[in-house]
Amino acid sequence: MSSTTRDSIRPAEAVAGFLAASGLFIGFLELFYRPFRLVPVAVVLLVVATVMSRDQQRLVKIGFAVTGICFVAGAALQVITHHPLY
Repeated sequence: MSSTTRDSIRPAEAVAGFLAASGLFIGFLELFYRPFRLVPVAVVLLVVATVMSRDQQRLVKIGFAVTGICFVAGAALQVITHHPLY
């Protein structure tokens, strides 16, 4: 292979990566701020990223796992500390 060949990323792959990372971040925020408001946003971003890209599937899977775990933990923390869930 020559050094002039470059692996270029398609714009859709870049946008899907950004959406997956955003969904992951919003899923993590569920620990601290009203999980029932944030989970739909995180799931929609991750689903859109799933449809857009095949290369970002690992990040999307991690995002879904973090969103699910943080939803349960965040809801439990909100109940324990008597803060509103939504």
